[in-house]
Amino acid sequence: MARESSLITHLKVILLAVAVCLAGGAQAASVNSGHVQLELVPAAASIAPGGTVYVALHQKILHGWHTYWRNPGDAGEPPTMAWTLPPGWSAGGFVWPAPRRLPVGPLMDYGYEGEVYLPVPVTAPRTARPGASAPLKAAVSLLVCKDICVPEDAVLQLDLPVAAVSAGGSPNPAIAAALASAPKPAGLNAAMAVKDGKLLIAVTGPTLRGVTPAEVYFYPYDSTVIDHAKPQAVERGPGGLTLALAPGYAFKKGPAPQAITGALAVDGHAYEITARPGVLSPSAGGLGPVAGLSRPGPGAPGGGADALGLPLALGFAFLGGLILNLMPCVFPILSMKAMALAAHADRRPRAQSLAFLAGVLITFVGLAALLIAAKAAGAAVGWGFQLQAPPVVAALSLLMLLIGLNLSGVFEAGLSLQGAGAGAHAGGLAGSLLTGVLAVVVAAPCTAPFMAGAIAYALTQSEWAALGVFAALGLGFAAPFIILSFTPALLRRLPRPGPWMEGLKKALAFPMYGAAAWLVWVLTLQSGAAALAALLAAAVILALAAWLFGVAQRAQQTGARFRAVYLLSGLAALGAVGLAVAGLKAPAVGLAPAAAATAVPRGDELASEPFSPQRLAELQSQRKPVFVNFTAAWCITCQVNERAALSSPRVAQAFAKAGAALLTADWTRRDAVIAETLAQHGRVGVPLYLVYGADGGPPAVLPQILTEGTVVAALQKAAGATS
Repeated sequence: MARESSLITHLKVILLAVAVCLAGGAQAASVNSGHVQLELVPAAASIAPGGTVYVALHQKILHGWHTYWRNPGDAGEPPTMAWTLPPGWSAGGFVWPAPRRLPVGPLMDYGYEGEVYLPVPVTAPRTARPGASAPLKAAVSLLVCKDICVPEDAVLQLDLPVAAVSAGGSPNPAIAAALASAPKPAGLNAAMAVKDGKLLIAVTGPTLRGVTPAEVYFYPYDSTVIDHAKPQAVERGPGGLTLALAPGYAFKKGPAPQAITGALAVDGHAYEITARPGVLSPSAGGLGPVAGLSRPGPGAPGGGADALGLPLALGFAFLGGLILNLMPCVFPILSMKAMALAAHADRRPRAQSLAFLAGVLITFVGLAALLIAAKAAGAAVGWGFQLQAPPVVAALSLLMLLIGLNLSGVFEAGLSLQGAGAGAHAGGLAGSLLTGVLAVVVAAPCTAPFMAGAIAYALTQSEWAALGVFAALGLGFAAPFIILSFTPALLRRLPRPGPWMEGLKKALAFPMYGAAAWLVWVLTLQSGAAALAALLAAAVILALAAWLFGVAQRAQQTGARFRAVYLLSGLAALGAVGLAVAGLKAPAVGLAPAAAATAVPRGDELASEPFSPQRLAELQSQRKPVFVNFTAAWCITCQVNERAALSSPRVAQAFAKAGAALLTADWTRRDAVIAETLAQHGRVGVPLYLVYGADGGPPAVLPQILTEGTVVAALQKAAGATS
């Protein structure tokens, strides 16, 4: 009976082996996600019940493009894979082969080019039935980059046969090579210390004893522990190596990390090490630097954005801030400040302007600190990020309405934000400071000439250098008022205070109402119809609260007491705020998705398509000139350019004659792809205008203030590339 059972078992194995051979083993379909050919590849032809087989994500990456390692470096995202497996089956995480360094301008990324296998251990349950085939499905998401970055997705499937005994033979050699190249512990001891602004890691052990390597590099698993773009200096010793690295954000935001884990690559071999604070071994140094890395590495100072240099960046930032005063974004706020100066021409004008400067500097530096922290945390944000947040837009729109009502005389604010007509010096100073704050919050979405390069430089430097650049930006922004207030000859040319100021004050209310209406429109694009309805209702209730407050103020001047009216006004204001908050939490009904349908042209109006890197690549492959408009509803400069330079019949005719396509990259709401594309071109904000010629090559970058002639000339040049 036992012999019969054994015979049956052997027959099953033989039949299964024949079936596997006839079926060609595991079956998988290859998927082209756009720039990568993807498939699931098993290390063996079958799996036994209770056994484990490596199944690799095989990537064939288009020439010139790359994907990312587990720590992408300064920018990027590692691939992710979500498995759908039969009951009882399980899959582990990626086994990451050692990456390559991928310098991108001033940044340093880590990833893969060409062909790569990322193995994943897959385990079958003991109850798996031999002779069956297990469907393994995985949803893959990855970021593929060249000059631009493209997020791509694919759903992959592999039918893996289950055998009573796992199929023999040699494992897949490519997967075996990937597993062999993955960093592994090698009995190395590592200690770290921070000295003189450098992160020192001393590594010792038998593997490194007496080595004279040609190249050494440390790839940390955590993206925040080192500054990837800075060169890594390496000194060798009789018992190991000492690396001198630039500390990253993790060493500056709070308590220093208590351990750093990563891959130490030494002449093509990768070892996993974990460094903890401790005494650095003397045997890890003393024999001189490793020759291959004694020079500045890719992405080190001396190229890319670093070539700008701090002094020039400070100068550019000051000029950019100066020019920012001419941008349409800030006209309503600065007109109020000019009136305030006229009102205080004979009463401490210098103190008023210095208070305005303080408000400007506090806000510029504060916004910069938030931007730096958000970027260090991996968020895809840029300059003007505050107006991508619907709560900020809603709050600003209600604030602009209040300022307008105040200017119209509906109520009086003792510390009015515009600072005009404040009776006490202290109140005037507070009003000037708050005017500076408000001017920066509203102006920040704009980027003036010279600003883009300075901000891009700042965001690749240390925190202190970055904050210095933003402070220079604030100094430039406030400079006209400082110069005016400290020059008596200029002050004497200002109109003297008089009855005319009351009329001007009321006239200035209407730009504020216009600013409020613009922000309401922005919120509609961001959050939809429900938020719009709630905000409009909140605006009506807030206006009622302001009117009640004004009634109580005027009654109080006659000696009457209107405490109940003040209370009612306060309750109405709180109700308005509550209604606005509830509207922002409501589902975004009526909200069109970013990159919605293609716009339909009317007459001479241009037909615009939503921007995507894939669509740009398609149009370029068709040898068409392409104009890419990076814009946002909250960027007034963008809106002015679109109406003054991009909406004319002459420009529409130039597009038609050149056969050019218009792509619109709408950054009204946060979009990681647009943020990444802006960063690729050294920008952190909008507007940005790129014109690609039909024969490829880098795009022409147009000025931030467009004219019809500029656009037409750029299109003619792009079309000329075809001839």
